[in-house]
Order: sequence, then structure tokens, then C-alpha cells
Amino acid sequence: MFYLAIFLIVYGIAVYLITAFKPKKIWNMGKIQGFVKIMGSAGTQVFFYVFGGASLGIGIWLLIKYWPAA
Repeated sequence: MFYLAIFLIVYGIAVYLITAFKPKKIWNMGKIQGFVKIMGSAGTQVFFYVFGGASLGIGIWLLIKYWPAA
């Protein structure tokens, strides 16, 4: 569970950075453009910020809960 926590934290940070900077190569992918078509640009950004925040929150919670004792 400790490694899952680290993965979720790194994943959440990556989602935040991708949403904030919107790199053209990633932002123009079909799946993301599908989200933009359905929810609009602002809705897609809010969705990714919420998803990244949830990933960070769960990752931090797991990290605190399963921190290996020395």
C-alpha cells in the first residue's frame, strides 16, 4: 500500500501539471478532446483538477496510514 500511495501522489501531481500547462501533444489526444466536447474546456479542467486532488488526497492518506515504521 505504501507504493500505491507514492504512485497516487506522483499521478496526482502529473494530472495537476498537465491540466495547468496544457501541453498541446497531450491536450489534443482523442480522449481529452472527447471530454472537452462533452463538458467544455472549463469543465474539463475542473474535472481534472478534482480528479488530481482526489488522487493526491487518497495518496497522502495512504502514505500517512501505511508509513513503514523504522
